Amino acid sequence: MKTIISLMLVTGLVAQQANPKIDTLTINPVALKAVTVSALRANENTPMAYTNITQEALAKQNLGKDLPVLLRYLPSVVTTSDAGAGVGYTGIRVRGSDASRVNVTINGIAYNDAESHGTFWVNLSDFASSVESLQIQRGVGTSTNGAAAFGASINIGTDQASQKAFAQLSSSAGSFNTFKNTIKFSTGISKSGLELSGRLSQISSDGYIDRASSDLKGYFFQATYTSINTKIKALTFGGHERTYQSWYGVDPITLINNRTYNVAGEQYSESGDIEGYYEDQVDNYNQDHTQIHIEHRLTNSSRVSLGLNYTHGYGYYEEFNDLWYDQNISLSGVTSNSFLRLPILQINGQNLTATENVVRKWLDNDFYVANLMFQHQKEKHNLSAGAYYSTYEGLHFGELMWATTANANPKHRFYENTGKKKDGNIFAKWGYAFSDKWNLYADAQLRWIDYKVSGEIAGPSSFSVDDAHTFFNPKAGVVYTPNAKNQFYTSYAKAHKEPNRTDYENGNPVPEELDDFELGWRWKTSDAFINVNLYYMGYTDQLVLTGAIDAVGAPIRKNSGDSYRRGIEVEGGWDFANHWNWQGNLSWSKNQNKDKYFERDGSLQNLGNTHLAYSPSLVGANQLSFSQDTWSVSLVSKYVGDQYMSNINAALSKLKDYFIHDVQFQAVLLQNENGAMLNVNLHIHNLFDDMYSSNGYFFTYDDDWSSPGSIATIEGVGYYPQAGRHFMAGLTLKF
Repeated sequence: MKTIISLMLVTGLVAQQANPKIDTLTINPVALKAVTVSALRANENTPMAYTNITQEALAKQNLGKDLPVLLRYLPSVVTTSDAGAGVGYTGIRVRGSDASRVNVTINGIAYNDAESHGTFWVNLSDFASSVESLQIQRGVGTSTNGAAAFGASINIGTDQASQKAFAQLSSSAGSFNTFKNTIKFSTGISKSGLELSGRLSQISSDGYIDRASSDLKGYFFQATYTSINTKIKALTFGGHERTYQSWYGVDPITLINNRTYNVAGEQYSESGDIEGYYEDQVDNYNQDHTQIHIEHRLTNSSRVSLGLNYTHGYGYYEEFNDLWYDQNISLSGVTSNSFLRLPILQINGQNLTATENVVRKWLDNDFYVANLMFQHQKEKHNLSAGAYYSTYEGLHFGELMWATTANANPKHRFYENTGKKKDGNIFAKWGYAFSDKWNLYADAQLRWIDYKVSGEIAGPSSFSVDDAHTFFNPKAGVVYTPNAKNQFYTSYAKAHKEPNRTDYENGNPVPEELDDFELGWRWKTSDAFINVNLYYMGYTDQLVLTGAIDAVGAPIRKNSGDSYRRGIEVEGGWDFANHWNWQGNLSWSKNQNKDKYFERDGSLQNLGNTHLAYSPSLVGANQLSFSQDTWSVSLVSKYVGDQYMSNINAALSKLKDYFIHDVQFQAVLLQNENGAMLNVNLHIHNLFDDMYSSNGYFFTYDDDWSSPGSIATIEGVGYYPQAGRHFMAGLTLKF
């Protein structure tokens, strides 16, 4: 393992509070005016750990990689990429919690998928180009909309109306035939208070992994009307993605011999020789969002807002199921007539019970939201309240597109089920400054969920869910500010979280419960800052990642009884000389299952306390920057320590630590006060060409046939290799 000293010396990044001289990924917190955003966000008087990110900071990072990858240098954050280079399917974990446990809202509207709880940024190509500001709260955070935050919450506000008209062209290109092109425009606010703006984006990449290509298209359009007391914003955004499947990873031997290999789409001869790869082994999905936000000022100290949302998602993933592979390697039965709901076919007196095939597995869903917010701020009091209701309906079905031998109608449907979910909450937040030095914070949320599924899943087998929950989530804390340089805070937050669809498919899960205790210190001067945050997160029935994945790469989780995460997060920054700035963060944590039991070799064993899966004990980032008036260069590093991909401390499941370095260069080539601006941006990623894997999977199965009368537990593992040295370069012209 690299030492902490070497980590802290090389580079620096990210801060919850900003150094005013350097604009990095977290500099210059924005005081938002939108009620739908500010009512959910933390501020300097909130006793919780958070980071603000500006539009300008995101733009410096945004050359085509997915939004989670742009956030990779934040405290306690670990990111992954299926294709290996940050374009396509990506993931984020915060404090060891995966994306399904990180709450995301866009303009106050929940973005997490209602059934899977996941956030699929591949469906919103180049969405970072339409983000005005972003706040990530670590831990439970303040009350928000949608599924609870069990690791963090990410609150996103989209573009505000531009005072001036502009047009902007951005293009970037880089390794693996990666290209990004973006067009943005705004009419500026007219005398009548109207502004029209929009964005079109296209990103394509071959990916680092073989055939892990991406073809991503995105859009964002909005109309804003502003008067003295009222603001109305109507916007529509979305995208279309077509990505070649790359969620299978590689085994340890292949990792050594051919780390970019992709098993997806393999086609075999009758003797088991690879003949080629199915070219349409793709994920093909559209997602379209429409939002309307109306904000009205009731008095100088009170505002109210109404938000409405409709999201439509539709698409499929297509899969070639090879007969030889299914009958000799995977033994999954996906080529059997019974799996496809086909009658047995008789030819020349022979019963044909299996067939090579191509299937499409579809999802067609609709998501409706109404969101009401109120905010009152006067003298010593700050009150926010909200009511949120959403309804979701998702149709899941499979179609047979082709088969070598089958008696079926075109697009024969071999399974179908419908998921319906209703989700509502009300909350109130109250802040009270009872002196110049002391601020109290109280927050309470009541949330209720009703989730039903009926029909069949692939197999076929019946699948039904009828579950409802009501959760009460209180939070409270205090902030003490003895002087202008120092601030101390402590807080407690309660959270509950319902299982997701995959959890129900794999067992009989129960909801999770979390008690989150935070204690922090913030210190700031004109040229330096330090933030220290200690936390203890105690879980009951935590749905932990087991390490295993399903047929589409989705992680499988199980309730684990009692478990905890405790740690310390340290951030710092310093303008230590003219033109020089250093920033860094380091998170150390202990993440444990209590009294873990596991059945190995046919007998139940008490393993005692074990490591929680995918929870590295040490995570850090650094940035060292040199800047002049028109250009800057930074050396940026990220360290992620060893982590287990299992909850049973299996040595095979340990994922090796990695320490990678990037160089980032930005320059203004042309800047006229009332004319055009031309910027150049160059990123060299993984400067020292380290061969590492940021993610993987682990599984076990019981062998009871090799030695009759005995059971042996067999372990297996796979890895998701990441790209070595690669680059991206971009130009932005604004006029």
